[in-house]
Amino acid sequence: MRYIPANSTIGVFGSGQLGRMFAIEARKMGYRVHTFSPDADTPTGHISDVETTASYDDLDAVREFARSVDVVTFEFENVPAATVEAAAEFVPVHPKGEVLHTTQNRLREKIFLSANGFPVAPFRHIKTLDDLHRGVLEIGTPAVLKTAGFGYDGKGQRKIAAVGEVDEAFAGLDGRDAILEGFIDFEKEVSVVVARGQDGSFAHYGVIENEHSNHILDVSFAPADVSEAVFAEAVEITRSIAEQFGYVGTMCVEFFLTSNGKILVNEIAPRPHNSGHLTFGPCVTSQFEQQVRAVCGLPLGSSEFLRPAAMANLLGDIWATGEPDWAKALATPGVSLHLYGKADPRPGRKMGHLTTVADSAREAVKTIRGARVLLNLPGTL
Repeated sequence: MRYIPANSTIGVFGSGQLGRMFAIEARKMGYRVHTFSPDADTPTGHISDVETTASYDDLDAVREFARSVDVVTFEFENVPAATVEAAAEFVPVHPKGEVLHTTQNRLREKIFLSANGFPVAPFRHIKTLDDLHRGVLEIGTPAVLKTAGFGYDGKGQRKIAAVGEVDEAFAGLDGRDAILEGFIDFEKEVSVVVARGQDGSFAHYGVIENEHSNHILDVSFAPADVSEAVFAEAVEITRSIAEQFGYVGTMCVEFFLTSNGKILVNEIAPRPHNSGHLTFGPCVTSQFEQQVRAVCGLPLGSSEFLRPAAMANLLGDIWATGEPDWAKALATPGVSLHLYGKADPRPGRKMGHLTTVADSAREAVKTIRGARVLLNLPGTL
């Protein structure tokens, strides 16, 4: 185990909102932050001490970056293996490059999960049109065809409802490697955000329930409305995945919950997660502070929720008629606003989020949805 003391510099690959909130927590604890990404004037860069703008393929720039920091972590998993290897020549990197290699590719991830006995939907590797026809016959319809790499928020996937749609679906891949998965008629989607320390210590935030809109996370709340058995199984699966990886840092496992109480792993996020934003304020220790603690060799903090909590994403669509009326939302007792410092509010782009706490999770959801509606109402307070 390697302890990284305060006043050291933490390097971060990626520069979005996850890195921004990580940097806020790191600086609160006395660390400096150096972010590296191909972009400039970024959400993470606004909070960091140093922002390097260079391609992940510029290994000379990566090595220079690594020499300037004491440890490296990620807020974005789609970093090339060669980039991670170059950084690891000089400093510890958490999580390990092998973890990113597995989780940044849907096929490799599903093979890892299946090989280790974790519950997943039936799947097939798709390289040719014949593979897809055969896969649809074996798995049945409906099924979901996904690109193997670089997919999130519903990107890179298409539902196949009937055999007659196979040829068109395959053409849409444009030659990319793909995975076909059986369609899961789920009752709800939940996630488990955990942290694992260098010494193997483990902390979790229980089960978080997630509601999506147009394949993008809309609202999360905790505790989730699930049975004790589902709670225990979801946490234990997540713990086992983290241990199998030898994971260090914060990670999330997304699950489907079927109507008969069966849970299936959907995806692994080897980093803090959007659903875990509701830990930033409502918990003793946020998912981002846990990431700092884990990669720096510090004891993990308490993951206790102070009260039931909810989070609502703020997408660029809210800016369609101009700047939202933040004062109206913030007039709702208990509501907190988090904006990410992004200049271009495009439709579907995550620009910020709201959080609140209440006596119950459902009450928190009602409050947070109501506060978000107020952002676009005419008039002033």
